[in-house]
Amino acid sequence: MPTHHETRKLPYTAQQMYDLVADVESYPQFLPWTAAARIRERAPLPDGVGEIMEADLVISFKVFRERFGSRVTLHPERKRIETEYIDGPFRHMLSNWQFRDVEGGCEVEFDVDFEFRNRLLQGAAGMFFNDAMQRVVRAFERRAAVLYG
Repeated sequence: MPTHHETRKLPYTAQQMYDLVADVESYPQFLPWTAAARIRERAPLPDGVGEIMEADLVISFKVFRERFGSRVTLHPERKRIETEYIDGPFRHMLSNWQFRDVEGGCEVEFDVDFEFRNRLLQGAAGMFFNDAMQRVVRAFERRAAVLYG
């Protein structure tokens, strides 16, 4: 199962980076291989402090085009975003973003762990997974520079 962990220090606030990652509907504007994004529903967390949304993303790469659904839990006070897989081509998928203010900006921590149901897709993903995850993180960095730079 491919996993990826990355920590970056960026010259933006934790709130700015949290807001950027939480804006799932904007992903097709800047995120590689993301052809479409749609929010199915939104609901407040039971504690009233955060929000849960169910979202669909359409990922398109060469001949591969798949829709998958995920549950995104937003914790604005903790500056944490957790995503878990609902439906689509994966056996499982979990990702987490954590944002912390530090001197000169913020620290962004990103973790992802997934496995495709299809062995062929899983094998292909294993070959380019780390490069793909680095491209995704860099896309968020570039988007932050456009919005906040």
